[in-house]
Amino acid sequence: MSNPIAERLRELGLQLPPAPAALANYVPYVLADNVLYVSGQISKAADGSVVTGQLGAGLSVERGQAAARLSALNILAQAAAALGSLDRITRIARLNGFVNAAPGFTDHPMVMNGASDLMVDVLGDKGRHTRAALGSSSLPAGAATEIDAIIIVEPA
Repeated sequence: MSNPIAERLRELGLQLPPAPAALANYVPYVLADNVLYVSGQISKAADGSVVTGQLGAGLSVERGQAAARLSALNILAQAAAALGSLDRITRIARLNGFVNAAPGFTDHPMVMNGASDLMVDVLGDKGRHTRAALGSSSLPAGAATEIDAIIIVEPA
C-alpha cells in the first residue's frame, strides 16, 4: 500500500522523531471530527536535545529556522501518532509560532519560514497554511521556538 508522505519524508532525508510526551497537565493533541489540534511543540530533536537560545541575542535567523523545522517535525510526529498515517492530512490550516526573541528582534516571520517551508516541502499544497509569528521573551526549556497547529484531516 502506498504511503506518499512517508516516501516524501525519505526523499527529503527526514525522519519523524518519536511524538513528544506532554510535559504538564495537557494532552499533545485533540482530534475532534475532522480537525486535529496539536499542542505547542518546541525545537526538540529526535535525540532529545533542544535548540535553545534567543533570536537577536546570539542565535542567528538561520539557526532559528532550523529550530522551527524541528518544531514542525514534532507537529508531524504528533499528527502521525494521532492519525496513524500522515496521508490522512488534507490541509495544514494554521501554524502559530512563538519565537524566543530579544527586545528589538523583528524577523519572526523569517524564523517561522523554517516551519512553513518544511510543511510545504513535505505535504505540497496541503502544507500551505495561515500562520502567526510572535515574539516571546522566553519559552519552555529555553527553546528557540514553539509552534502549535490546526490540521484538517480525512474522516477515519
